[in-house]
Amino acid sequence: MPLGSLFIIAGIIIVLCSRHKLKTLGTMLLAFVVWFCVTDDAIASSARTAAARADWHGKIALHSSGALSSAELAPLQAQGAAIASVHPMMTFVRSSAPGMKAVPFALEGDDKAVRLGRRIALDLGGVPFRIGRESKVLYHAMGSFASPLVVAVLAVAERVAAQAGIPRAKIPAAMRPILRKTFENYLSNGAAAAFSGPINRGDLETVKKHLADLRKVPRAREAYLALARAAAEMLPVKNRAAIMRLLSE
Repeated sequence: MPLGSLFIIAGIIIVLCSRHKLKTLGTMLLAFVVWFCVTDDAIASSARTAAARADWHGKIALHSSGALSSAELAPLQAQGAAIASVHPMMTFVRSSAPGMKAVPFALEGDDKAVRLGRRIALDLGGVPFRIGRESKVLYHAMGSFASPLVVAVLAVAERVAAQAGIPRAKIPAAMRPILRKTFENYLSNGAAAAFSGPINRGDLETVKKHLADLRKVPRAREAYLALARAAAEMLPVKNRAAIMRLLSE
């Protein structure tokens, strides 16, 4: 349960340490567990600041970066803390607070801290798994493809729709059914079975028309080409060689 900057998770009192709370960190470090909830660029500097302000022997320090390893907390480890990164693969935006049920939690670091991270993830309803330090960047890049870059593609689609004359207020509704069914198909059957459209069919003339008219929309043609080339290489495509030549022109 949340208690301001304190949480009780898995029966353990945890202090959540944001950057602006570092000035009062001395009092907060009476806790057994400190979880650094700061931007990636601030984790290492926050750890250095915290290491100089308290006795860390026997404590556990966590951070939630997806791309960075527990090594960002090395100054605290040098002071006797067990360290780990605990990252939920989930999107977080101001307008929506996601639940953690069935959310994967990537754990990496010292065994003691990882064991606690596992307890926390399970208590929140998540699915913990251990990941190698060297794999975190690509793991996090996967998440970027699965969420923020999907949103970027949708932003381009909105521009294309507006250029086609669809009123902006109606664009989300126009895309909702195809988006929903596409994700249903992917989650049920995988990428290959969910792939459809003119590239899948090998429809050269339609792809040529897309490429021509997308010149009217800033950034859209470049995005289309990048995604189409990836699709032509990785997904089921009829007339693949001709499609690849067209996309290379």
